[in-house]
Amino acid sequence: MQYRRLGKAGMKVSAVSLGGWINFGEGKVPDDEARRIVERAYELGINYFDLADIYGKGGAERQMGEILRQFPRHTLVIATKVFWPMSDDVNDRGLSRKHIMESIDKSLQRLGTDYVDIYFCHRPDPETPIEETVRAMDDLIHQGKVLYWGTSEWSAAQIVEAYEICERYNLYKPQVEQPQYSMLWRENVEKHLLPVVEPRGIGLVVWSPLAMGMLTGKYDEGIPADSRFAREPWAAERYLTEENREKVRRLKRIADELGITRAQLALAWVLRLNAVSSVITGATKVSQVEDNARAADVVLTDDVLAEIEAILGNAPTSEHA
Repeated sequence: MQYRRLGKAGMKVSAVSLGGWINFGEGKVPDDEARRIVERAYELGINYFDLADIYGKGGAERQMGEILRQFPRHTLVIATKVFWPMSDDVNDRGLSRKHIMESIDKSLQRLGTDYVDIYFCHRPDPETPIEETVRAMDDLIHQGKVLYWGTSEWSAAQIVEAYEICERYNLYKPQVEQPQYSMLWRENVEKHLLPVVEPRGIGLVVWSPLAMGMLTGKYDEGIPADSRFAREPWAAERYLTEENREKVRRLKRIADELGITRAQLALAWVLRLNAVSSVITGATKVSQVEDNARAADVVLTDDVLAEIEAILGNAPTSEHA
């Protein structure tokens, strides 16, 4: 496994991480298989486990937290998030100081730990001043409940505002942003985020690097009955076009020549960016964890990257593209 610094922070995270969005806390994966997935991930050197309170309405934190307790705490990087409504109560949502302070205690209890390594603001909150959110995060770090804080799906302007508030008042700065990024979803990261996060030393841990499974090749000939696109039509609507399907088919030749899977190719492509600290992967089977973890050791040459770009044909116009 390869390990990368979280932006300019001293802490290192595994280049490939395991997330709990699609497979934990909602009964989608049996408890015994979920345990095998997490244990195998740890054996393969994955140290970063990414969760959120909203995943299974706390179920993912409880399920993965129980499994992770068998490992020495210092060997783990546990992340969770706050923002989405957790009940019908008017204040049980958003990024107000009240919700943040109450949510972290609930998450820690479900996880069975005294602190989380990373606490994400899961989305920007239009109803709460960014300064209120930033000060709450700074207080959590001083309290020892959080080591680093970050943002998820915040705009470049919002990240800059948060960072500048921290500089102005000598508060702990956001250390990481979690955006969506893949071969088929590029523009926001490459055109808007990289010019903001790189000079500030903010790392990226990206979600959906396999375009919700599209880039694995499982949809080359249709939608399997037991697949994610079959269960979640909105995901299919986002990615399943004939144009994307043809691109994925053409990527198979490059992967075959390198002796890797298309999933490994897609993950290695995301990891080509120095700003990316980790790619967050999901798994419903142990074999998927094993396949994904191998991507950390794949190095793509300039010639291969040029071939991939010729197939994708979707690089945004940017100095970072």
